This record gives sequence, structure tokens and C-alpha cells, in this order.
Amino acid sequence: MSTTRRQILTGVVFHGALGALFTGSPAAAEPRAPADYGPLLPDPQGLLDLPEGFRYRVLSRAGSPLRSGEGPVPANCDGMGAFAAGGGRVRLVRNHENRATAALPVPTVEGLTYDPYARGGCTVLTLDERGEVAGERVGIAGTAVNCAGGSTPWHTWLTCEETEDRAGTDGYAEDHGYVFEVDPAAPHRTGAVPLTALGRFAHEAVAVDPYRGVVYETEDAFVRPFGLFYRFLPELPLGGRGSLRAGGRLEAMRVPGVPDLAQVTEPGTVLPVEWVPVPDPSAASTPIRLQDFGRGGITHAQKLEGCYWGGAGVYFVSSYARAREGAAADHFGQVWFYDPRHARITLEVLFGPATDIRLPGDSPDNICLAPGGGLMVCEDGGGAQYVLGVTRDGTVYPVARNADNLGTAEVPEWGEFAGVTFSPDGETMFLNAYTPGTTFAVTGPWC
Repeated sequence: MSTTRRQILTGVVFHGALGALFTGSPAAAEPRAPADYGPLLPDPQGLLDLPEGFRYRVLSRAGSPLRSGEGPVPANCDGMGAFAAGGGRVRLVRNHENRATAALPVPTVEGLTYDPYARGGCTVLTLDERGEVAGERVGIAGTAVNCAGGSTPWHTWLTCEETEDRAGTDGYAEDHGYVFEVDPAAPHRTGAVPLTALGRFAHEAVAVDPYRGVVYETEDAFVRPFGLFYRFLPELPLGGRGSLRAGGRLEAMRVPGVPDLAQVTEPGTVLPVEWVPVPDPSAASTPIRLQDFGRGGITHAQKLEGCYWGGAGVYFVSSYARAREGAAADHFGQVWFYDPRHARITLEVLFGPATDIRLPGDSPDNICLAPGGGLMVCEDGGGAQYVLGVTRDGTVYPVARNADNLGTAEVPEWGEFAGVTFSPDGETMFLNAYTPGTTFAVTGPWC
């Protein structure tokens, strides 16, 4: 999107299940998130603007040496998960969305490399009880375009390849487009094994139902035919590390009478959902989104990205839709909630319209739930880049702004935010600046 355009968040309405988002419990009635932490203050270091009372530490920066000695910190820091490591320590698993031409690849490590010719993967940071980096190593290598992912109830990370490239493309030796499991405590226990039953497509993010073990997946396709929203029903639900290798059934969401989610423009709209078996999850000859789903077809959406479990269901994001690119209507971002108990989705948040480059609210991407209440949204659009908080009553407030200008004073440019997540104790927010590849820890009066 052009840096001369900007979107703010307007017409935001929250309904029904979104109350769970602010407390982690579907029964809670009132949000505990503040309406605003106050204005963002310019950072003298020119990296990250935060409200008064907040501070940040740079944990890692692309190009610096990994503590393990395996090579330099890879570039293109994207999705991320935080895991308790005992004694107040935390492990961060960080994706690197590296393509075949990436200058700073994830170093190949024996036993952790899927395809030696692919440059993506994950790194694992270990933080001590003071929040200082005590270790940094490769978690998985030889994967491609590792965009986002999601945590499992058994404390592993599912990293997603946002590509459908086959062996022989860009020099790859293996097919790509899979989900891989990474054990942050001991990566060699999970190795580099594709979870093929979860489908081969341009994965973005996943969320696991902690009660039923169902895995929800988003497909990031920005040209027609657009992506699908999936669920995977594992043979061994909640089976623990490695259980997803046992297989299961992959299904795609159909909203009757709605071939494109972009045509829904009224927040609070509730729609019934059907789940249709995917004919060929391996996409051996035809991409899944092009396969024949029978009478009634299937429901598509442009740029399906963030995906996160909260309370009693799963939130997922359509980053934008553009009619000129074949979408049913224009929007600047949607957040949907799927209620598995009642098999329905609700349009909870609608972004737009275009306005001032200095204001936030453009192309939501990674999302998470703050422990004390509230939705955190990473931007991936034009102009200034923010992490935004959203309260239940529709108030949008800035939490962080990328101050690292990669352009010039006359034509500024800022990298997107990604990987927002909180420490298990809720005291620290972690996030990545995708470019030039920086991982931050933000502390302050979270509530």
C-alpha cells in the first residue's frame, strides 16, 4: 500500500463472545483493559516509541552472532511464541520469513534441517529470570517463508510456511507449504518433520483449541482465488508433542451464500458455518483453494493472516480486501470470531476508511490477547507502523510505534510489526520489527 495513504479504525463494534477476549473467560462481563496508555513518546534511540512508564530492551538484532555460535541471527523476524522455562525463565520461538534469496538465512544444523536449500526456519531465545538473553540457537532450519504460526497446549510451537513451492522451484530439494512442530526446550525432539496431514498451502497462522485439540489454520492468498479458513481434526486430539504426525481430517469453512467474506461489511453480523472435507490436502495436482468442494462451493477471503485462540473460540484476521484485485468489496481489515460450540462466525472488528498517514489502523496482521484484557494488533501496511490495543467498547489506542526509519527524512519508511506475544506471567510484551529484524521486550504498567 502506498505510504501516502492511511487507515484509522472506525465503526468498530464488539458483540457476544468478544467479552471473552478481555478476560480469558467466556463468562466474564467487564473488560479490564485501559482505554488508553497515553500518547507515545519519541524514543531518543530512534527505535521504538512507547507511552510514558514503559520501556524496552533490544533482545536480538539480525546480523549479530547467535549465542550458540551457529551463525548470524537470521533476518525477517515474524511470528513468535513465548513459553515458560522454569525458575522465571522464558523461551521465545521466533519465525524467520526467509525466501530463497534471503541474505541472512537460518543456519543449517544437523537433525534440524528439512531442506538444505531453503533459508527459513525458527530461532529460540532463552531469557533468564532477569529477562536477559542467556541463549540463542536454531530451532528448525531448511524451511521456507516461515510467516506466523501458533502455540500448542503441550507447549510447542507450530511454524507455518507461507508458500506452495515444490521441489525444483528456486533450487528447493523438497516440497514446501507445510506446518512444522518445534519444541522450544529441545528442538531435536521434534526435528524437521512436515505435518503433511495439516495440508500443503500458503499457511499463515494456526490456533489450537485447548479443549478439543482442533487446529485452525489461515491461508494467506492475496490474488484470486483467495485463501480459505481450515480446521484440522487430529486422530490424537491433545496428544502432546509429535501427536499431529498421526494424521487426521482437514476441512475448509463454508459460509452458505457467502463466497467471499469481504462482502460482509456490518460489524456484529453473525453467520452459520459448515465444514467441508478437503478433497486432496496434499495439493498433489491442484492447490486446495482451487479444488472442487461440491455443491455450494467454498468461502474465500483475501489475505487471511492472524489466528489466535481466546476464551471459547478462535479469532482470525483478513488483513484487507480490494475490489480491483477481485474481492467482493473493499475493506482495510476484518477480525472474525469463530464459535465452535454454535458453529458460527461473527464479524467483530472492521477497519477503515483511508485517511492520514500519521494515524494508525492499517492492515491488521499478527494478533494476540493481552493477559489483563484486550486485543493487540500488529500493523502491516503503509506509512507509520503501530501495535494497537482495542477495547471492548471500540476504543483503539496506540501501544507502540516503529521509530526506526528505513527511508529518508523526505520519504520515510518503517518496517512492519510482527510476532506480538506476552510472557507467561503477563509482565512483558515481546514483538518483532520485521525489518531490519529486531526483537524487543517491552515492560511497563500492563493492566
